Amino acid sequence: MLHLEPHAPDVVRLHMSSRRSRLVGYSVSAYLVRGALVDCGFHAVRRELARWADEARPRGVILTHEHEDHAGNVDLLARLGIPVAAGALTLAAVRDTHRPRIGFYRRWTWESMPPLSVPVAPFEPAEAGLELLPSPGHSPDHHVVWDPERATLFSGDLFLGVKVRVAHHWEDPRTLVRSLRAAAALAPERLFDAHRGPVADPVATLARKADWLEETIGRIDALADRGASDAEIRDRVLGREGMEGYFSGGDYSKLKRVRGVLKKRRRPDG
Repeated sequence: MLHLEPHAPDVVRLHMSSRRSRLVGYSVSAYLVRGALVDCGFHAVRRELARWADEARPRGVILTHEHEDHAGNVDLLARLGIPVAAGALTLAAVRDTHRPRIGFYRRWTWESMPPLSVPVAPFEPAEAGLELLPSPGHSPDHHVVWDPERATLFSGDLFLGVKVRVAHHWEDPRTLVRSLRAAAALAPERLFDAHRGPVADPVATLARKADWLEETIGRIDALADRGASDAEIRDRVLGREGMEGYFSGGDYSKLKRVRGVLKKRRRPDG
């Protein structure tokens, strides 16, 4: 299902979901701004997106990062002749014909994405008055899209929510804090999240997330310094595992959030 949601005067939200994704409470959004499409959704909605793209003919697609719910239809759009903009790591990942198989819960929710297998015309976001800015943390290749004239930020998976207790193994919470503060420093007046849609009070909300995550990192560090186990730290700081952890077989879980912190934790001697 693809639902168009206008945000006057210049942004259209493409809100995408499938029967399976709705069963587990997930959807994802792409955004049309200045004629460019930020992200392209997941492969299960390819038919709806193809019909929309054939009619709308976006001037280009800008990928925030390589995950299947954000870049899942890049090959489809490239075959329609739509130019592509993405960071170098993202482009390499979506072109990789040997990318690791994603977990069952991700295949069930989104479907696997086909690799980008055709030549693409490069798209320069600046042609549309947009900037593609690095914002790693959620993933090493993550970027946000910034409209400086209209002080509007398209944040991909940078935000997701203030108190996000679950994570994947590749996430780096310490780097994410820096990216959140850099995004807040842009002073966005509007923020569009890929999963939550428009976010109110963007600067304060981004700062709240950075503050909560920084405090959480400190609590995890302190317990680790005292010799607590990973599971004990999880239970004391984040609580016991919820449905995401069980459904994903532990791949998207509170324990992974703890271990993401511990990978680069500070030591007692500094």
